[in-house]
Amino acid sequence: MTEPETPAADREAAAGCTLSIVVPVYNGAASVGELVEALSALPVPGGLEIVLVNDGSPDDSLAVCRRLLATARVPLVVVDHSRNYGEHNAVMTGLRHAGGRYVITMDDDLQNPPEEVLRILEHAQANDLDVVYTYYETKEHALWRNLGSRFTNWCADQLLDKPKGLYLSSFRCMSAFAARAIGRYDGPFPYVDGLLLQVTKRIGRIQVRHLPRAVGRSNYTLRRLVRLWMNMFLNFSVMPLRAATLLGLGLSGLGALVGIVVLVEAVVNEPPAGWASLMVATLLVSGVQLVMLGMIGEYLGRLFLTVNRKPQGIVRTVYRGGPGAEGAE
Repeated sequence: MTEPETPAADREAAAGCTLSIVVPVYNGAASVGELVEALSALPVPGGLEIVLVNDGSPDDSLAVCRRLLATARVPLVVVDHSRNYGEHNAVMTGLRHAGGRYVITMDDDLQNPPEEVLRILEHAQANDLDVVYTYYETKEHALWRNLGSRFTNWCADQLLDKPKGLYLSSFRCMSAFAARAIGRYDGPFPYVDGLLLQVTKRIGRIQVRHLPRAVGRSNYTLRRLVRLWMNMFLNFSVMPLRAATLLGLGLSGLGALVGIVVLVEAVVNEPPAGWASLMVATLLVSGVQLVMLGMIGEYLGRLFLTVNRKPQGIVRTVYRGGPGAEGAE
């Protein structure tokens, strides 16, 4: 029996190290050095590499990352985005520069303990999983962040084909197969978890610790969370359009029912005065129509930007350091 041919990208990954760790960096100058030092000390069988993606950070994160190249004990890749594109866009860029048989993505804020990386990798290998998500007994974020995460995960339960109870965390492990598969997506509004759920059902989870933030504050503002939620809500499901259709049908039925009631009232009794109720109905229907138009407009706007090739992320320079480094590209 002949073996199925492995895609070229996967053969290239199989020839590299065991693990690539992709870290999007934004305002991480104070923490990224400690993170790289801790990750470099991990005893990963087959070796590891670290890919740092500077996502247009306004602080001196790029300078700090470049200084790390000179002292790196493991292969280190620093990818510099030309501007800020967002965390998921930076992760997608990092995946395209990762050559490991497994890829772990994590934040630069040290809230995910580096020593948990080995447990996640071993869990993926032992169970032959394409994706392993982490979840936390206690998540050390502000209350509004935790509530926002729960709401996003609830929406994902409704909109995406997500296993019930699976927590979508940015601290995740994926096989080279899954990383290469989603890396082919070049749309301007990526949602990494939505892409992974489209690629595979071999998904597991493992509980890890979550530490309080050591330095700085979260880069996720309410605006950024809403933008991420919109990417998931509008780019990976047509359910909002179906919901708008059902809402329109429901309001039409309600309007017809109220019309019958008014007609009967006019025949049996005196015609109702109804100015207040008329204004309420008008405002309600007008508001719903504007929401529907706005939703359709958002879909069309995103389609327009995608067709016109809005970039997912533009790489200015790639720097390499550590054993076997080749310098800047």
